[in-house]
Parts: sequence; C-alpha cells; structure tokens
Amino acid sequence: MLKIIISGCSGHMGNNVARLAAEAQDISVVAGFDVCFSGDEKFPVFTSPADFTGEADAVIDFSSPAALTPLLTFCKSTGIPAVLCTTGYSQEQLAEIDEAAKVIPVFRSGNMSLGINLLAELIRRACAVLGEGFDVEILEKHHRRKVDAPSGTAIMLADAASEALPYDAEYIYERESRRQSRGDREIGISSIRGGTIVGEHSVIFAGTDEVIELKHTAFSRDVFANGALRAARFMSGVKEPGLYDMTDVLNA
Repeated sequence: MLKIIISGCSGHMGNNVARLAAEAQDISVVAGFDVCFSGDEKFPVFTSPADFTGEADAVIDFSSPAALTPLLTFCKSTGIPAVLCTTGYSQEQLAEIDEAAKVIPVFRSGNMSLGINLLAELIRRACAVLGEGFDVEILEKHHRRKVDAPSGTAIMLADAASEALPYDAEYIYERESRRQSRGDREIGISSIRGGTIVGEHSVIFAGTDEVIELKHTAFSRDVFANGALRAARFMSGVKEPGLYDMTDVLNA
C-alpha cells in the first residue's frame, strides 16, 4: 500500500487527489498539510509539516509557493520524496528546490497532465523542423481564481520551444509598452483569466501565409490529480537524490 501525504489537502486540487486516492486500491492518505482545513477530511491534517511524526512514501504538494521551505525542510529531515505540483515559484525558490534535490528525490513539473507533457514533446519537434521561419506565440487560459500569470505550464511549453529553436529566445509577456514590431527571436506568452476554465494552452507557429496551432484543453482537474498520483507511485521507488520530472515517470 502506497502511503502518501497531501500538502494543500484542503484546496481544490488537494481534494481531487484525496478523492482519487480513496478510489484507488493501492493508495492510502496518511496525513494532510494545510493552514486552513474544514475538519471533514478523512485523515489527520497538520498546519505544520514538522508536526507529523508518522511514515509515508511520498508527499504530493498542491499548495502554494509560500509553503515550499517548511515542506522541503520536512522532506529533507525524513527522507520522504517530494512531488511538487505547485507553480509560481520564484528564481530563489527554484534554486532552493535544486539544493534539496541534492539530498532527497524531488519531482517537479509545470503540469501534471500526460497530454501536456506530450504537447511539450510535439513543440520541441515542431521547433526543430520549423526553425527560424515561424514565430512562436503561446496563449494560456485559466479560471479567475488562479494567482500566477503566466501559468507554470506556459513557461514549461516556452522552455520546450526554446530548447529546440536555433537561437536564444526572448520571452515577451506583454506588448502594451513596447510600441515596436515583433522581434525575430521572441516567444510571446499571453494570459487570460476568467470563469471556471480548468486549463487551456495553445501554441501558435505563425509563418508566411500559413499557421500551425497545437492545443491542449483540460476539462477536469482529475487529469492533474491522476498525474500526481502516478508521479507519487514512481517517486516512492526512487532512492537516489535528484530532480525528476514527468519524462522520468513516462519512461519508467
């Protein structure tokens, strides 16, 4: 039986992970971490990770960047692998994650969906083939409650494009103040927030007289929760410290 802890257990994604874990035959939620909880959870909830003294095989984190440091401190002290599904980390926090990965196994992905990770591979292939002849623009849409913009997934997709392009790309997040024509090495990233949109990402390759568009739409948060549980299963068997992502999970 896989024993997991859910960090951010009382949020929308934490609730989804808990529900799907309860439906699974091989997973047990032994605890949750959250500063705000309803009391309806079917497992003990702690406001601080340091208060938990039990055993677990992995921690799935769908909380917020503010919870990163105490969570990594807990994981390093216990040796429990961390599955970081939160987005919106600062550069300093990304460096903190890299340092933790020298001590424990750490999984981090800008998006937990299998489809999004396939989209990233398709983007790399498209950029390698299209090269400098097509402009790359990314449009992401999310629900009105989402705080960070652009989304971690949009950055992840931009990084996938940048890796395959034959030049050093410049990320442009807004054009309002630029008052100039588009540069040859730009990747434009635009954000929309509204309603209950779960997540939609479009990558546009605009060339001369033709446009190619790759798109992924999530209709339910279950795609992210299932991906997190899949990552937790993988990470529970990882013994070597290091930084892992969905590519490692898919290749396992």
